[in-house]
Amino acid sequence: MKKRLLSLFSIFVLLLSCKSSKEASQPETTPKAPEEKVEVVEEIPEEVAPSEEKEKSTEIIPWDPKTPRNIEEFRAAWVATVANINWPSKPGLSTSEQQKEALALLDFLEAHNFNAVVFQVRPQADALYDSELEPWSYFLTEEQGKAPQPYYDPLKFWVNAAHQRGLELHVWLNPYRAHHTTGKEISEKSVIKTNPDLVVELENGMWWMDPSQKGTQDRSSDVVMDIVKRYDIDGVHFDDYFYPYDSYNNGKDFPDEKSWRAYQAAGGELSRGDWRRESVNTFIKRIYKEIKAKKPYVKFGLSPFGIWRPGYPESVKGYDQYDKLYADAKLWLNEGWIDYYTPQLYWKISQLGQSFPELLGWWESENTKKRHLWPGINVGGEGDEMHITEVVNQIMITRGMLPESKGTVHWSIGPLVKHKELATALREGPYSKKTLVPPSPWLDNTPPEIPNVTVNENRDKIEITWGVTKPKDVFRWVVYFKYETGNWDYKILTSDKGSQDLQKEVGEKKIKLEKIGVTSVDRTGNQSEFIEIELN
Repeated sequence: MKKRLLSLFSIFVLLLSCKSSKEASQPETTPKAPEEKVEVVEEIPEEVAPSEEKEKSTEIIPWDPKTPRNIEEFRAAWVATVANINWPSKPGLSTSEQQKEALALLDFLEAHNFNAVVFQVRPQADALYDSELEPWSYFLTEEQGKAPQPYYDPLKFWVNAAHQRGLELHVWLNPYRAHHTTGKEISEKSVIKTNPDLVVELENGMWWMDPSQKGTQDRSSDVVMDIVKRYDIDGVHFDDYFYPYDSYNNGKDFPDEKSWRAYQAAGGELSRGDWRRESVNTFIKRIYKEIKAKKPYVKFGLSPFGIWRPGYPESVKGYDQYDKLYADAKLWLNEGWIDYYTPQLYWKISQLGQSFPELLGWWESENTKKRHLWPGINVGGEGDEMHITEVVNQIMITRGMLPESKGTVHWSIGPLVKHKELATALREGPYSKKTLVPPSPWLDNTPPEIPNVTVNENRDKIEITWGVTKPKDVFRWVVYFKYETGNWDYKILTSDKGSQDLQKEVGEKKIKLEKIGVTSVDRTGNQSEFIEIELN
């Protein structure tokens, strides 16, 4: 291409970037449902006489509404560290062995087109990161309070490695568990020894912090906010462990008699169950507000037990988390005290009493604030054809029922890595293309800057380079392109990229590259408009 044309092109891009972009009618509010794909079929001339060839040029035209702008779906997997379920494979591994295992898991997620990892950093009031508030985890070094040798910060390592692979990293914390049965001996640095007034012992050998106590809430809040302030994380995540499952105490009531009597003595009028639920409610609401006050873009996600109460919906039977875990999970969703909700729907599609789509539909009916509803699914099992079909079908059902914000979280990464046939089915099926994490318009709905794009021709390739005036505001780039007889396609790139080569012609018939465009994506998932560039 001629330099004169490229100079004109750069001027046009600069001028058009300053306009209000009314021509490119992409809304700035809520994520859109997938737009209908329109097949574009054009005849390819068999021959073009040399005298009929046109001089190559670049024309800037408004954005084509058929561009696949809705390329969003949350795809995450849990990585559990408690009991060394997923990582590290056993306590006491060397730093290099731990890092090698971590990179293998993150490489797997990148290769299979996931875009997020939910990494457990506080399994039992301990830390898989450098903390002044709680001791190093036993599950990391085989000795609570002992740092990795040679020293490194696992969370910082995971965050950096995840971002390099285009993955969000959400830290997963257990707010109340003080000691797990697989955590071996209780060290002098455990909260059980340092703050015995906050904890109670359960009959199965676990210890639990009392959720009603202000000291428990303050400690867990301090831990959450310490991570939010010091690490470049994308989300904070709690699972279903609020008050413990009653089976942990052999069916007996939670032993909080001391704090319950103190509440009554202070004039408290709630029933014991309501008092417990109110303690958890207060904490959940507090955490959400504190995260947003510090870093509004950090998402807060909750993954409660998949059934709120038996009978909701009518045919559902099973465990009553409202009455047993004192978790009013419906309330948190109704009030919008979260950015994404991941009920653990670990049952099959056709299972009577706990049908996956029936429960998902009920949770969606309670999503009155229109937050992200990304169900947790169970990918365990034998990895046979029937199991693979079930997993794929659950993903497809989720897409169909929740088209405005698609997403699934997989329990856990272990079976995905173990069962190659399942991983392949996902990679070649519903996860065949990379996707962006859906935006969260209640956090921010302002589109980022339109990139300034430069195009050069180099033999058989088109070289695309781009940039913005505030690169720190960019979290991802998307390069859109269209060949003459095909639909629009795209590549999602990490923020450190600034160029992309595309083949000028593809296939035996030498199908030409026809159109390109580049968008920027910010931290909350907003995608910019782009100036469509037509190659002649």
